[in-house]
Amino acid sequence: MVALLLAVVASAGCAPTETEAASAWSGMDARDYDGPIPPPGQLLGTVPLDEELSVTGAGEAFRILYSTVDQHGRPAVSTAAVFTPKTPPPQGGWPVIAWAHGTVGLGDDCTPSTRSRSGRDGEYLSHWLDEGYAVVGTDYAGLGTPGLMSYLNSVTTARGVVDSVAAARHMNLDLSPKWAVVGQSQGGGAAVATARWATEFSDGTDLDYRGAVATGTPAGVESVVKQAGPGMVVPSGPMASVYTAYIVAALRDARPDLNLDQVLTSEGRAAADEAETVCAADLAGALPDATPSEFFTAPIVSIPGAAEAIDRFMGIPASGYDRPMFLGVGMRDRDVPPSLTLRFADELSANGQDVTLKVYPDADHSGTVLDSIPDSTAFLAHAFS
Repeated sequence: MVALLLAVVASAGCAPTETEAASAWSGMDARDYDGPIPPPGQLLGTVPLDEELSVTGAGEAFRILYSTVDQHGRPAVSTAAVFTPKTPPPQGGWPVIAWAHGTVGLGDDCTPSTRSRSGRDGEYLSHWLDEGYAVVGTDYAGLGTPGLMSYLNSVTTARGVVDSVAAARHMNLDLSPKWAVVGQSQGGGAAVATARWATEFSDGTDLDYRGAVATGTPAGVESVVKQAGPGMVVPSGPMASVYTAYIVAALRDARPDLNLDQVLTSEGRAAADEAETVCAADLAGALPDATPSEFFTAPIVSIPGAAEAIDRFMGIPASGYDRPMFLGVGMRDRDVPPSLTLRFADELSANGQDVTLKVYPDADHSGTVLDSIPDSTAFLAHAFS
């Protein structure tokens, strides 16, 4: 069971490919931003996005800086990419899709709005643009901005997504207040978390949240993390170590009171330190033979209060949703076991939540993104109607 759950951690993003090129900041480098920070959801800056970083379906593309809140509850800034369709806006403006990205790393050079999108993500985002939606893709606070990105932090991620849409509404664009959130894999978890708190976090704005689409969703990842320790069993390959290092680094930053270093070996501390700045592909190359069991001297939950802290940090509730949710699962998914999404959907249904579950018998983890398009397109069209 531990090995099965650890597959969720190793799937929280995409597999490493080759080392990425240097980041392109599109004329707005906010890594050392030290200016004033207004209340969450305010627009602080806008620049055209470098043409090489756009997607084929975009009419215009921008990079924005906006205000939000970080994992410590402090005012923070984040960046996002904003894409508009090639077609004119309808009456009332383009409806908005917030894109929640998957794992890229914690370092500033990993910032999604400074890198080219993968072929799959470019096709996926272009589809929504072709359907007449504007797309707002947050980088999350700490990626390309001060502080450490709080990896897999449900509430902080949701806050950043909501604030990105609120900020985009202040641009000189014809955007509708109606919006939805879409995400895959780790971003699927972010989309579900956003769905849970969207209405609360947008209180006081004119935003009109309509629903969520999540595929390959790693629900229950907190159960994986609570089993971390010297005896943990993991899938072969470096990615389990990569994601363990990211989780430890993020949790260590968010909850310094736990003193996670007390249960880490020297190898574990070094991996977490490196994870704070190194992108996923490069970190995998740096940890080719490491295993997460070598990172720990004792179970992580042996620290008083750690289990509860982990649940609060990355737990995804199964109740409290006020808009419909779409969950897509590929039955050939070997990264996030389909049983996890099916169980989460059952929990949502048992709690009276409005959830649509679609199963794709021949789709794997990545393939579910594009295979789900016909169903998720119809779902969102109805949600926006």
